[in-house]
Amino acid sequence: MSQVYETGITQTLESNYMPYAMSVIVSRAIPEIDGFKPSHRKLLYTMYKMKLLSGARTKSANVVGQTMKLNPHGDQAIYATMVRLTRGHDALLHAYVDSKGNFGKVSSRDMMAAAARYTEVKLDPICQEIFKNIDKNTVEFIPNYDGTLTEPRLLPTTFPNVLVNANKGIAVGMASNFCSFNLQEVCEATAEYIINPDADLLDYIKAPDFSTGGRLLYSRSQMKNIYETGVGTFKVRGRWRYNKEDNCIEIVEIPYTTTVEQIIDKVVELVKNNKLREVSDIRDETDLGGLKVALDLKRGSDPEKVALKLFRYTPLEDSFACNFNLLINGRPQTLGVKPILKHWTDFRIECIKNQLLYDIQKMKDKLHLLRGLEKVLLDIDRAIEIIRNTETDALVITNLMKAFAIEADQAEYVAEIKLRNINKEYILNKTKETSNLEEEIRKMEALYNSELKIKQQIVRELKEVAKKYGVPRKTEIESIDAVQCHDEVEQIEDYNLKVFLTDHNYFKKVSLISLRSSGDHKLKDDDKIVQELDGSNKDDLLFFTDKCNVYKMKLYEMDDHKVSSLGVYLPNILDMEADESVLFSVVTSDYSGHVLFAFENGKIARVPLKSYETKTNRKKLIKAYSDYSTLVRGIFLKENENVILFRSYVEEVRAILFESELIPEKTTKSTRGVQAFRMRKGSAITGMFMTYEIPFDNMERFRIQRLPMSGESLDPLEHIQHTSML
Repeated sequence: MSQVYETGITQTLESNYMPYAMSVIVSRAIPEIDGFKPSHRKLLYTMYKMKLLSGARTKSANVVGQTMKLNPHGDQAIYATMVRLTRGHDALLHAYVDSKGNFGKVSSRDMMAAAARYTEVKLDPICQEIFKNIDKNTVEFIPNYDGTLTEPRLLPTTFPNVLVNANKGIAVGMASNFCSFNLQEVCEATAEYIINPDADLLDYIKAPDFSTGGRLLYSRSQMKNIYETGVGTFKVRGRWRYNKEDNCIEIVEIPYTTTVEQIIDKVVELVKNNKLREVSDIRDETDLGGLKVALDLKRGSDPEKVALKLFRYTPLEDSFACNFNLLINGRPQTLGVKPILKHWTDFRIECIKNQLLYDIQKMKDKLHLLRGLEKVLLDIDRAIEIIRNTETDALVITNLMKAFAIEADQAEYVAEIKLRNINKEYILNKTKETSNLEEEIRKMEALYNSELKIKQQIVRELKEVAKKYGVPRKTEIESIDAVQCHDEVEQIEDYNLKVFLTDHNYFKKVSLISLRSSGDHKLKDDDKIVQELDGSNKDDLLFFTDKCNVYKMKLYEMDDHKVSSLGVYLPNILDMEADESVLFSVVTSDYSGHVLFAFENGKIARVPLKSYETKTNRKKLIKAYSDYSTLVRGIFLKENENVILFRSYVEEVRAILFESELIPEKTTKSTRGVQAFRMRKGSAITGMFMTYEIPFDNMERFRIQRLPMSGESLDPLEHIQHTSML
């Protein structure tokens, strides 16, 4: 019989899930201070060891295969990493991999890279700065996954690479999203920060810069917040130009966060929904000359206004959400730009110190050998005699050590000297080299012990990198205050109209001009008009349904109808539920007035229409009124009105008449309301009407001044009239 083991959820998470989560965070998804994730670092270091920094290109498949010695993932994952690092993919401001072949484009969702066997790669020249002096122990080396090789824990990049290229990662419970900045600006800002830590970085790093160009909508306060906290959002617009000859808009640059296909799909959707009527066709004309999407315009269309529509309704204007989360000594931290530069500076100082220690030790080792040689050169004839008179080769080193009191490595160095080098010039040169080495060691030790001098060296390196690899900005900066935005309402034609709602949920929007010249309404069999409202084309339209929902539309979003048409079927355009039905509608321009809801249980709610106003253009509001009791009727009141309410109990019907303001206003949409009628067991509210809808005489006898009340009974004639109304 199998044995069942019970383990607590906390213990399971700690033992199984937490190690996985930490592995994703520290070994996969979050970049470190050198600007790389482990997958990037392993790939580039493999290419470095393959001598692809200066050699010819090799097949990508070759690199992928070699990388698997350090990165035990599938070849497809490694190749996908490589693709993003290439110049051909255009995802980075400064690509690390020089490529040949089709590597797709970051600006295209559908353009895929060719297979690894068809493409060729080598390291880009900027990688000389990424790997500078890596063979001089500048960084720590750690074993690979199977312990057969070693790999660098970080790369000794000579500039703040973490800020220069965009980098995005999603870990477990956290994420990282770095925008890219211009290399020249970053180097200048870092150099200034090292000299003056209080420098305002906004004076040097103007704003992010992207490989896809575009125009960044700049707000100094917004950018300052991002620089200080490492978190924030800004917007980028694409670039376009108007081709007058062909009457078309040509999009030539797009935001980094979107693709050509996303823009095209959204434009097609807008054209189908009649929200972009000025466009007659759209084509992707991207070729070797660069990105280009052409939108043919209809005659008479204003390209400026069309462009503003594109910015508002399509990803041609998109947001970039910054999250400068990176690993510092193995711990994830979200940092602003200055703290990142501080950590990078500390890291770079450590790299230079490690390099200096390496060089100093190498020089000391050589000096040690030269000093041994110096002792021998003082009596070179004796050394020659010892070597000549030694019977076996194995004893040469031992005899030299005894004769001149030198160490084994010094004796080995002396023994390897060629006979032709035993001359006066050679001896003088070696003596001079010894004094030069001693002087060089003193300088290096002084540099090692002076952080100020190391910082000065870092500044010199930064200036050299900026001069050698710096390029002008690709993303233009435009003040957000000077940007023109699309105002949908201003461009809409306004005119008076009437709207009609039928019992079968058909809706018509008819202009007054069309209404005057029309005949009778066309309706389906057994259908009838239940609401007729006045409005204008710029008004908002609210539909209250029997599922406690409100659907909102702009009247100008709907086509005009003729009286002779059936109109539009609301469930189709509102995406209503299958068995959902519209109860009543409201037309408003300012959301003034109230909605009165009467429920079967005798309660009435008076909710201001303002409660249904939203800052965003939401199409659907749920819980628009209470579902605690069945809704009898909802009425929109522009101002205080007389309302009559009916209650039925067995054969008796009672009524109360009151002013709507007698019902307390409740701003919560789903309020249950207040008790208006005193209810008996088995009684129910059967109707709520405006007084002008009621054919009764002497209605004042139903008037009440406070709530709740039992009301007055209807006489036989009124009872018949009430029944016919229901």
